[in-house]
Amino acid sequence: MAEPEDSPEEQTLPLRELTTICLLAAVAGALIGFVGGAFRWCLERADDLRLHLLDWSHALPGPDWLVPAGVTAVCAAVAAVVVRHVPLVSGSGIQHVEAVARKQADPPRFVIVPATFVGGILAIGSGLVLGREGPIVHMGAAVGAETGRRARMGIEDIRLLQSSVAGAGLAVAFGAPLGGALFVLEEVTHTLRLRIVVPALLAVATGVGCSRLIVGDLPDFAVGDLHSPSLALLPVFVVFGLLTGLLGAAYNRMIMSSLQVVGAIRSLTPIAKAAVIGGVLGLAGSVAPWIAGGGDDLVERAVTGGAFALPVVAGYFLVRFVAGPVSYAAGTPGGLFAPMLALGALWGVLYAEICAAVVPGVDSSLAVPMALVGMAALFGASVRAPLTGIVLVMEMTAVTSVAVPMLAATACSVVVAQRLGSRPIYDSLRIRMLGSSVSGPRPEET
Repeated sequence: MAEPEDSPEEQTLPLRELTTICLLAAVAGALIGFVGGAFRWCLERADDLRLHLLDWSHALPGPDWLVPAGVTAVCAAVAAVVVRHVPLVSGSGIQHVEAVARKQADPPRFVIVPATFVGGILAIGSGLVLGREGPIVHMGAAVGAETGRRARMGIEDIRLLQSSVAGAGLAVAFGAPLGGALFVLEEVTHTLRLRIVVPALLAVATGVGCSRLIVGDLPDFAVGDLHSPSLALLPVFVVFGLLTGLLGAAYNRMIMSSLQVVGAIRSLTPIAKAAVIGGVLGLAGSVAPWIAGGGDDLVERAVTGGAFALPVVAGYFLVRFVAGPVSYAAGTPGGLFAPMLALGALWGVLYAEICAAVVPGVDSSLAVPMALVGMAALFGASVRAPLTGIVLVMEMTAVTSVAVPMLAATACSVVVAQRLGSRPIYDSLRIRMLGSSVSGPRPEET
């Protein structure tokens, strides 16, 4: 992060101005806390309905897979219709938040909130391999920007509020307040200044506090007690981190290639493309339900020591490596973080099982620590925000006992991805977005 010290202007920032910004950030954070909490609650209910639908369809005579395939196709198509009316809600939204912070795009309008809410529930809830965090971050940015406009703030303060409340959105999505604050500083603004830190902290605090009234205050994943891995195994984690850097670079390329391939298909409309992708993912989910969705159930099983046969882990890993980028290419609202965390957990379990078979002194008990490390290391390699990834995983699991191998592996994964010339995924998506006709740079608001 650049320029950690406050500028002379910020050192003499009027107390009244700072107080106003902080109050607005707290109010906007509370709003996204309720909105994001409701979004998470709706996704949980949608996921329950999807699983009940699978059970019901399997009891039907004939080709039972037609039901989940058809439902997912229709939901994806309707989500694409939402995107057609509000193009900015396509994809994660995080790249737009970053573009606004860099003065490359205008702050989002409030219409983002209802459009993303409805489109995200349809796309993610029906089984596309997408994450909840992107839509909640984007909704948070829109809430922050609109709060600034209603208070008649200047354009710079509006940008500051959209960034701060976007961080609250990430914190709400994962129940990770420190991770949300770090996201603003490390990934969105790339700076550490009083003017940014304090509003971000207040927005995150009120956001997470309000969301817990809806979704509860337990960690996302109940890992339980976990002993620290022996330092003698640190080389195993270092090698894992180096390999994860390769994986992160490959995953980023897979995402961008999927967008390019799907975008190059001119014979189908965007709505038809979304329907086809939804149908394929719905069919895959009818065969293996854990293939579909953000992957929380997979992460839960991986980090709580659930038994996985090696071929099953490898199969889920390979399918979701492709399914996540293809789902993102559908152009519906949905994020990348949650599927990436699930993929990292699967990768960690797969690596641990292989090591247990070929490395002396390693057994299957390493699977849970490696799953946790895999989540943070893959996040670091892909997003290039290592501290945010590490803190997110620790807060989501309430586990700090694997901090040393997690730090080592994540650092190695970031170095490898950087050396390979792999651009951080949201830099690539932001450049792609700004090059499109939908969200290119526009004149500054006054």
